[in-house]
Amino acid sequence: MPTAPRTEQRPFVHRHHGDERIDEYAWLRDREDPAVRTHLEAENAFTEESLAHLGGLRTELFEEYRSRIKETDEDVPARDGAWEYFTRTQEGKQYPLFVRHPVGGGEEQTLLDCNQAAEGTDYFALGAFAVSPSGRLLAYSVDTDGSEEFQLRVKDLQTGEHLPDVISPTGYGAVWSADEQFVFYTTLDPAHRPWKLWRHRLGTDPAADVLLFTEEDESFYLGVGRTRSREWLVLGLHATESSEVHVLRADDPEGDWRLVAARRPGVEYGIEHHGERFLFVTNDQGPDFRLAQAPVDDPGPERWVDVIAHQQGVRIVSVDAFTRHLVVSLREDGRTELDVISVDDDQRRRLTFDEPIYSVDLGTNREFDTGTVRIGYTSLTTPESTIDVELDTDKRELRKRQPVLNVDLGRYRSAREWATAPDGTKVPISIVWREDRPAGAPLLLYGYGSYEHSMDPWFSTLRLSLLDRGVAFAIAHVRGGGEMGRAWYDHGKKLEKANTFTDFVAVADYLVDNGWTTREGLAIRGGSAGGLLIGAVLNLRPDLCAAAVAEVPFVDALTTILDPSLPLTVREWDEWGNPVADPEVYAAMKAYAPYDNVSRSHYPAIYATAGLNDPRVSYWEPAKWVARLRDRMTGGGPVLLKTELGAGHGGPSGRYDAWKDEAQVHAFILDAVGGVDRPDEGHTSKSQQNEG
Repeated sequence: MPTAPRTEQRPFVHRHHGDERIDEYAWLRDREDPAVRTHLEAENAFTEESLAHLGGLRTELFEEYRSRIKETDEDVPARDGAWEYFTRTQEGKQYPLFVRHPVGGGEEQTLLDCNQAAEGTDYFALGAFAVSPSGRLLAYSVDTDGSEEFQLRVKDLQTGEHLPDVISPTGYGAVWSADEQFVFYTTLDPAHRPWKLWRHRLGTDPAADVLLFTEEDESFYLGVGRTRSREWLVLGLHATESSEVHVLRADDPEGDWRLVAARRPGVEYGIEHHGERFLFVTNDQGPDFRLAQAPVDDPGPERWVDVIAHQQGVRIVSVDAFTRHLVVSLREDGRTELDVISVDDDQRRRLTFDEPIYSVDLGTNREFDTGTVRIGYTSLTTPESTIDVELDTDKRELRKRQPVLNVDLGRYRSAREWATAPDGTKVPISIVWREDRPAGAPLLLYGYGSYEHSMDPWFSTLRLSLLDRGVAFAIAHVRGGGEMGRAWYDHGKKLEKANTFTDFVAVADYLVDNGWTTREGLAIRGGSAGGLLIGAVLNLRPDLCAAAVAEVPFVDALTTILDPSLPLTVREWDEWGNPVADPEVYAAMKAYAPYDNVSRSHYPAIYATAGLNDPRVSYWEPAKWVARLRDRMTGGGPVLLKTELGAGHGGPSGRYDAWKDEAQVHAFILDAVGGVDRPDEGHTSKSQQNEG
């Protein structure tokens, strides 16, 4: 085994609320120190050397991924006026092309070839992609280093030429005025928070752009959008527990923005437009939200009238308006659901599906005046499916199912199980496996559990390489997510955050105790706040599993949340509590923060990742954590760190690079838990390719 890099210790003392914390690796925060870059490069070399024996397996896995994926492919065109828009991937190309053709047929036009736009860069991501109302212009923005700061440009789709307008840096998103003379965009404050809204007139110097709004409250994010009716531009201001919306008629771009409802502590709302009314999804009368409406001319909260009253346990997530129908996205019994309301008679019905575990959402729907909507459907065993639904009749047409080549999908099974948390709460588990998997074979358990973000069941072509080697995959739907309604989130945040970790441990123990796997065959995985989950669980139960993968993990949570100068911190106080002002929050976070609680224990094999340009979880969090683990652990490991030196929170941006990264993670897991050999009988010949 190669020798791990030695991480220099330079003790630094953190003092808060009369408490002292010694941080021997705080120096890794200084990215300008050449020693930091040298250290990260040494860690990368150590990781590559440590996994060199898996080179053949990584190559095998990567080729398996490719063999199942239709590399030259395109999605179902979505109509918008005179055009139908779609994206295309091409074999050998890292990034998609954005394409359109006239409705009814005609010459195809490439709006943006992301491969050309990415030439000369190691990273590429889009922040905005907005076609103007007439279809003549495209405003788009790109990030070339993973920092999530974007350069905004405008392309004339008739000539193919770029206009001289270049604005940088900007935040995510951009919207057009109805007359196409103006583009609205956001910029970031020093803490990387979207906080200013600007108006740019085409053909003018961006230095003369008009500042329309500044959000001074550091707990609020600013965003700009447009209603599906295209009649209104929407300025959304959102904190974790409060919202405020301003609107402007799209045909009056130089007019005054109008406040819809002033922010109130603990009250959240979102807005949609439908004819003479605005629609609101709000928690003003209950934690699981209601759907309300009010006149466009007088939309204040005192005028909000129920369309769907609040119902405990039925979490209304959003509403999408079409000419004669409303489509409501909600959660009930741990599933995503879609309800359709007919505007003509107010009748409401649910779209039903045959599988017991699935994920459904509203797909790409560009037009307002339509009686047919597109939905997306998937499950652990059903590839992503694009379905058109006639809203009056519920008649459905499967437009496309993600092609999966050389695989008999009928061989995979899924189930929903429930574990019992220490406080008696039932925690749902979603599991998928191949039908011939031996009992007690290895299993990979995934979790997240923060920000009310739900890990709904999804299909993964890449995951099949684990399933075909006898490794089952499970999702622990722990508290802190939103799977079971707003209460599920509320009981997994702030002073109740520890429920997230004990829920996950309960799920892991359930899977071992009920014969799904063994302790030696269990691997666990999570990313970002899910990486905090992994780190906290390992401290609680170092014996829980044989391997752990923590991707861009938020493991030095207390240090970060105590520093208001860091990106996202002030807004995060609504999620974690404010340890700066509240000693009780400080004590609670100190008790679970992974970096602060690394113990002198035997730890499993650990694979951690970081992004040098990550604006969400700073690279130094996993770097410090790995160094402290190696210093304190009494046995086990190895503990490995891979840092993307030219990327951010999401890792590599190109699809082939992402597949190679996943092959490394899968190889690490299989090496640690001993997945069985890949059975040949699970795969069909080329002549029996299954694209459904």
